Amino acid sequence: MSGAAVNTALALAALYTFFPLLWMLVAAAKDPTGMAAGDIFTPHHFDLLGNLSGLVHEDGGIYFHWFLNSLLYAFGGSAVCALISVAAGYAFDKYTFPGKEKLFGVVLLGVLVPSSATVLPLYLLASKVHLVNTVWAVLIPSVVNPFGVYLARVFSTGYVPDEVLEAARVDGAGELRVFRSIGLPMLKSGFTTIMLFQFSAIWNGFFLALVMLSDKSLYPVSLGLFIWQNNVIEDPALISFVICGSVIAVIPVVALFLCLQRFWRSGLTAGSVK
Repeated sequence: MSGAAVNTALALAALYTFFPLLWMLVAAAKDPTGMAAGDIFTPHHFDLLGNLSGLVHEDGGIYFHWFLNSLLYAFGGSAVCALISVAAGYAFDKYTFPGKEKLFGVVLLGVLVPSSATVLPLYLLASKVHLVNTVWAVLIPSVVNPFGVYLARVFSTGYVPDEVLEAARVDGAGELRVFRSIGLPMLKSGFTTIMLFQFSAIWNGFFLALVMLSDKSLYPVSLGLFIWQNNVIEDPALISFVICGSVIAVIPVVALFLCLQRFWRSGLTAGSVK
């Protein structure tokens, strides 16, 4: 009985977790009439090809332009952010310098500040250097992540043995060579983790782009879908395009996780001293 109760609870939890995803997948194939009537889980009003065709042609096919913009922002920002975070975390862990712990405390304070609270100061700074309404206004803030630095220091403490670094220094390797050839490969699981977190945050975020960008050709897909959703009252057909576009927008995050999870798992055995 206890096993049946546990399995039932797990099944209910799985249903609760996956039901919104199932709803979104089915709704993406419904035409606007079926969506307006709430007719989701019936075999009527299916028009997946029509939704895809409308998505391709709506506003000159701007959806896929937004999609490419999101790929640029998310891949570029997350990769650079992960590299900076790993380098900073490695330095905090392996080097001793005046005020190290106080400076790291400032980094931890940055973790406590909501990202939305920094958007207005970032906008004012970007306006001073004439970066508003450019790609750089979204990319540059995306490469900084205090939580990534904290996480990288934790990974460095657990996965990069001091003995290995000392052996490399004895062999004549410089500090940059030690980090590039020894520290960074051992931290690839941490790099992957930080990159996945930041990629997801950039891909799903839209408030920074909403404040920084006025040219809709620079919008990420999240902001573009948000604008379409706000115009559903004027054009009800947009609701099907929003749902269908949302399903397509999930694919890169899932694909990246599936492609990088082997590097994530490899971190479980990294950093051992033999």
